[in-house]
Amino acid sequence: MSGDRRAAGAPIRLTVLTGFLGAGKTSLLNRLLSETPVANLAVVVNEFGAVGLDQLLIETASSDGVIELSEGCVCCTVRGALVDTLVMLATRSRPAETPPLERVIVETTGLADPTPILASLMTHELLADAYALDGVVTVVDHLAGAANLAERPEARRQVAVADRIVLTKGDLVAEQEPLLDAIAALNPGVGLVDARDGEGLAQRLFGCGVVDPVTGKADPARWLGAPGHAGHAGHDHAGHDHGAHGAIRSFAIVQAEPVAWEAVVAFLDLMAATQGERILRMKAIVHVRESPARPIVLHGVRSYQHPPAQLAAWPAGMSPETRIVLIGDHLDEIYVRDLFAAFTGGLRSDAPDRAAVEANPLAVPGHSFG
Repeated sequence: MSGDRRAAGAPIRLTVLTGFLGAGKTSLLNRLLSETPVANLAVVVNEFGAVGLDQLLIETASSDGVIELSEGCVCCTVRGALVDTLVMLATRSRPAETPPLERVIVETTGLADPTPILASLMTHELLADAYALDGVVTVVDHLAGAANLAERPEARRQVAVADRIVLTKGDLVAEQEPLLDAIAALNPGVGLVDARDGEGLAQRLFGCGVVDPVTGKADPARWLGAPGHAGHAGHDHAGHDHGAHGAIRSFAIVQAEPVAWEAVVAFLDLMAATQGERILRMKAIVHVRESPARPIVLHGVRSYQHPPAQLAAWPAGMSPETRIVLIGDHLDEIYVRDLFAAFTGGLRSDAPDRAAVEANPLAVPGHSFG
């Protein structure tokens, strides 16, 4: 592994760039690259070719990380090739005069589900050590975006798991409200960026994680998409029906009282075992009883959990509370809330007790899962 980078203790920031077919990912990528120093950045693309910016990706397509994702999913073979490429980028020696690799952008195909990539970052030991997920950026075009979200599950997943959404082709439509409503139905806390506004993209699309890589300050409320941090720029969705896309939706569990870490672990384990495939993404900040002044940050995809990270203190202006944001596909909100209450002693009077849940985790009154 690169001695300089590992000695500095700085993980490589990884951005997943996704979006449905024709949304404008390539144009966006070119803009990002024009704004970003190229000596310390590499790009893994999904076409038969590579954008080689630091001599890491321009030798041969088979060995240097050009990953083609096809048929709308990341199959095991392709995901393995992507893992191999990311390992190579993290461990490959760089010339002494070359700055250490600081950022990798992975561009998916228009039909890709980003969650397997995120899961690989959490489950592969070397990747989990070498990389930090900087964020998922999803490109959505005004011209076809609303129809894609209504008709294509891949497009819905890409929007649901996004940390930032870049809106393109706004000049080609007169009515933007339907698309904004569809996005809010799937991911109400996501930050929106208008590609036409003339402002720089890099400073708005990079640094989406819980800790700002430049300042080192944590901003979990922004990362979680908490109220007041959404990027809807004055667009009020409070009165809209957010059930239009039914199967994929997000919700938050909030509890002010500190909870036992053991109970949180048990809740997450049971959720992974019974609902893992329904969880597209989970973000959380936990007010733990054992260390109430130092919150724990959690991040999960499907049934996989990134190793917990503990902050030094609650960020200024953020009230100590547990906030778990879940984005699910056919994930039953009542079932999840009941499980959390059962393990943490919440106030849901209709929730089963913990012993009953542990004995039969699927036997929540009124709910059954196949």
